[in-house]
Amino acid sequence: MSSRILLIEDEPGLVLTLSDLLAAEGHEVDTAMDGLSGLAKAREGQCDLVILDIMLPGKNGLEVCRELRQQGSDVAILMLTAKSQVIDRVVGLKLGADDYLTKPFDPSELLARVEALLRRVHKESFPAVLRFQFGSVQVDFEKAELLKDGSPVSLAGKELQLLRYLIDHRGKVISREELLKNVWEYQSDISTRTVDVHVAWLRQKIEENPQFPRYIRTVRGSGYRFAT
Repeated sequence: MSSRILLIEDEPGLVLTLSDLLAAEGHEVDTAMDGLSGLAKAREGQCDLVILDIMLPGKNGLEVCRELRQQGSDVAILMLTAKSQVIDRVVGLKLGADDYLTKPFDPSELLARVEALLRRVHKESFPAVLRFQFGSVQVDFEKAELLKDGSPVSLAGKELQLLRYLIDHRGKVISREELLKNVWEYQSDISTRTVDVHVAWLRQKIEENPQFPRYIRTVRGSGYRFAT
């Protein structure tokens, strides 16, 4: 899922590698190469996840984590370190880190942990809705009913599931792959083209002008975003 990630790491090669890796997944990546500037950026509250190295110049990662939590920040924190001792993991977690990864690590493991943390963040951002209204559209997911300008509109089951997923994650950029995984559950006969087709059908039914959609917007190269 696409989100804003702050990477606080002082190894230039790793910064470049991880930035490219995360950007390839559709995430927006900001970086800081020392604890002081990283803490300042994290305090701005513009990120969904902080990937935080422990061994940093200026202020180490444990101090950054502690200060963020003391200041009331609930941003998700994934800590990185070259150390493997249990005590380091325990201290980091006690200070408020959400997860911990020891260097060297496999990129696929990092992405899996990032995805898991962001899934939780997005779930907590907006509780799943039963009823929702936008513009002239009213949708009741519990009754599987949608009204536009007061008139009923027929939606297929997948169209309703797709709309609900987009609304539950409104404001976030959702990749086609994420929609395949969570709406279609990666059925063998389904491709990203199917996602695009269903989005087009939904737009025909809920948008005032499907050619210039107001609600289900395309984010070029990344996926879709539901805007209200």
